Amino acid sequence: MMLAARLRPLSQLPGKTLSICDRNNVRRHTLLFYPDSFTANTRRTYASEANEASGKAVLITGCDSGFGFSLAKHLHSKGFLVFAGCLMKDKGDAGVKELDSLKSDRLRTVQLNVCNSEEIEKAVETIRSSLKDPEKGMWGLVNNAGISTFGEVEFTSMETYKEVAEVNLWGTVRTTKSFLPLLRRAKGRVVNISSMLGRMANPARSPYCITKFGVEAFSDCLRYEMHPLGVKVSVVEPGNFIAATSLYSPERIQAIAKKMWDELPEVVRKDYGKKYFDEKIAKMETYCNSGSTDTSSVIDAVTHALTAATPYTRYHPMDYYWWLRMQIMTHLPGAISDKIYIH
Repeated sequence: MMLAARLRPLSQLPGKTLSICDRNNVRRHTLLFYPDSFTANTRRTYASEANEASGKAVLITGCDSGFGFSLAKHLHSKGFLVFAGCLMKDKGDAGVKELDSLKSDRLRTVQLNVCNSEEIEKAVETIRSSLKDPEKGMWGLVNNAGISTFGEVEFTSMETYKEVAEVNLWGTVRTTKSFLPLLRRAKGRVVNISSMLGRMANPARSPYCITKFGVEAFSDCLRYEMHPLGVKVSVVEPGNFIAATSLYSPERIQAIAKKMWDELPEVVRKDYGKKYFDEKIAKMETYCNSGSTDTSSVIDAVTHALTAATPYTRYHPMDYYWWLRMQIMTHLPGAISDKIYIH
């Protein structure tokens, strides 16, 4: 029913068609789809927020910039006691300074590297000692900290795979485990920021996809286990917001590409060639420049997950193109989705 409701407006919108033919080149099916540039207003309407936010403590990781930075300010405006975990607090990062400049006793930046168990345990103690009644626990944890990279499997080093996983996956697991005692006492919320690439894979993004698929599985297992204890677990799966999160600048893309090419084994460089490599980098640059810069749909999704009496299991803040692509790739046979999007 929900799928039909979301698809109904698409039939009235200008799109493109893809014809699928059999081996004799006879057209068998025609499918409607939409280009990356299609950005219809797909803001989801949520049920009214039921739980009082005033004074409830929430920790957000990765608040130096991007989603975390905007979310910290937004939840503070809603009345939450916000602990903004920042990787670069000790280095006086600009984002940290801006959050601190609000000079509010309800918004506190905390040094937090999710790869460092000692920093996580220190953050637990800092937050516990800041609560009026530690036995009532902490209301929310938003696992937002993450990094990304790109490159086909043969272009990507094992060190890169491990580095991305250490932050995106093990950082999420590590932080969640440390804060669960406080969250259980409050019968609170865990909100994990995954990605549409945690539901559907994409060429040249395997290090990132692997970790986000892992976050999805971890979140499901945790949700099952926490249900009888009163803790609700939600996953937010943003679409393409690269332009809004400062993950890639043109300079950073070129720097990553140069390092990647320089470190490739000679046999891989020879077999693929520089022309092929440069074409893939150009595609990545185009993808990075096509993303949305308005993060409000992501912020709204996290806010609903923290405040609604019955939060959703999954939130999909993305435009119609990516939403439809995700439905096709997760619900139809692989042969069909491969034909449309990959081949």
